[in-house]
Parts: sequence; C-alpha cells; structure tokens
Amino acid sequence: MARRALLEFEKPLVELEEQIEQIRQLARDSEVDVSQQLLQLETLATRRRKDIFEALTPAQKIQVARHPQRPSTLDYIQVITDEWLELHGDRRGSDDKALVGGVGRIGDQAVVLLGHQKGRDTKENVARNFGMASPGGYRKAMRLMEHADRFRLPILSFIDTPGAYAGVLAEEQGQGEAIAFNLREMFRLRVPILATVIGEGGSGGALGIGVADRLLMFEHSVYTVASPEACASILWRDAGKASAAAEALKITGPDLLKLGVVDLVLPEPCGGNHWAPLQAAETLKTALLEQLAELQGLSEKQLIEQRYGKFRRMGRFLESEAPEPAPGP
Repeated sequence: MARRALLEFEKPLVELEEQIEQIRQLARDSEVDVSQQLLQLETLATRRRKDIFEALTPAQKIQVARHPQRPSTLDYIQVITDEWLELHGDRRGSDDKALVGGVGRIGDQAVVLLGHQKGRDTKENVARNFGMASPGGYRKAMRLMEHADRFRLPILSFIDTPGAYAGVLAEEQGQGEAIAFNLREMFRLRVPILATVIGEGGSGGALGIGVADRLLMFEHSVYTVASPEACASILWRDAGKASAAAEALKITGPDLLKLGVVDLVLPEPCGGNHWAPLQAAETLKTALLEQLAELQGLSEKQLIEQRYGKFRRMGRFLESEAPEPAPGP
C-alpha cells in the first residue's frame, strides 16, 4: 500500500505515522503481539488528526482539496454505480480527457454522469491537463446532457478543476462561448441536475457543468470565483498573499452554505476523503439518492421554474451582501 502524502500542517503526525509503520513491520516479521501498542498509537494519531482537521483555515482546506490522492470523478463513479459506460467525443472532432462522462446505473436508476478528471501523477496530470477542460470538453459535457434530456435521465456532475483551460488555443476555439452556451442550455433541461464539488471548484471552469437544482459540496472542498493565488496577484500584485485572499473569498462549505450558494455540505472522514475513499463514496451516494428522490417528485415545469428561481434569489442575495463601493476622489 502506497504511503499517504502528508500536508504541511499534518507534519506533527509524521513521527506517529513512522512509529505505527515500524510496529506493523515488527508484527509482520515476528510473532510478537503488538496489537495493544498499535491500537494506542493509532487512537492517538486519529485524535490528533481530528483536532487538526477541525481547525483548518481556508488556505489549508485548499491544500486538502488539491491533495494528489483525493478521490477523483472516475474513482467515485466506479464505486457508486452498479453499471458504467464511458462515452467519448463532442462530435466536432475533439475528446477532451480533462472532462469525462457517460451513462450509468445507481441501483434501479439510470443516470448520466460527468465531471472534471485530474491525474494521480505528473504524467497523468499532463494527459488530463490538470483537470482544466478545453472548449471541446464543455461541448462533450453538453452533448451528454442533451442525451440525458432526450431520454429523461437525471444528470450527476462532479466538479474538480482549478478553472477552464486558458491557453491561446482554447481561446481561439471559443472557450468563453462554450461555457456560456452550457450555462444557458442547462437552465432549459427537463431533468434533475445534481452537482457536487468533490475537490476544487474554480471560476467558469466549474460553472460550465455547475448549473444545478442541488449543489452539494464536500466539507474540505473549495468553490471560488478565482483561485486565491490569482486573486492575490490581481488585487495586491503578490501571489504570496493567497492565504489572505482565501479568507476574503469565502470559499469554504460553511461560508457558501450561509450565502446560499450550496445546498448541502457533506462530511468527510477524519483526515479528508483521501484517508477513507470508500466511506466518502458511500456518503456521496447516499446524499445523491436522497436529493434525487426529492427532485423526481417535481414535474418538468416545476423543475425548470425552481431552477430559475433559485439562481435569481441567489443573485439578489449575493448582491445585497456585496460591500459598498469605495467613494471616488
């Protein structure tokens, strides 16, 4: 089993983790009964990890959301679905690997699933473009959503991207138009849409598959209009002030729940989803099925009206919460 990578604020756990590994090795190499010592150390490590993760700052939550071993879209799909068939291509000559999707079945319910996909290592991240989708990725997503609408299949989307790809080629291919088209078209879809921020939800890249009847978010995920590094560079011309920007942006689950941006914050296992991915997947599956059952009780007309109403209310609330502009000279 590969050793889990520890984040900077988890360094107090390093010594305990090393002791636990040494005792496990001793148990494998000899017949000495070390179960009691192992239980004590594991209990202590769990308690310290719990204390650390209950007091995370927004900047630290970003590190958890970006953890290389955090479960990805395909990880969740493989666990929560009983059947799954990935579909490829936007039918315009592109098949973006940064955005995946297909049809699947959760229990007796057929659904369309799609989401951003990052890699586990540098090679895979390069192949997946670090989860930053191109225009072809958003057009593929829209093709799958239209398929869902045609066959009346609920849509489950999983958001995990630092933002849409902002390269020259993406702009030439119509990145802004592709995202804007998705935003407009998702409002007219006649099927329930459930979106979940499973890691990092950044800017228009997240919104391109994020217009939903219910927006869920994991406890240590983040959802933001711009990355704290980009925000700090724009406001203060200093990316080193990203921590201050993260505080000001209100990017965590509790803040966004209070603002009415997200509908539900899902708890994570002690240490984050990468410590217990199967438990995280079970939490997600349960929440999706509960929300889906509620939405399927609505007619198509009610569903669309509720979707429009939700975003209008959110816009008015956020506008009322905005600070007054500074007086001019």
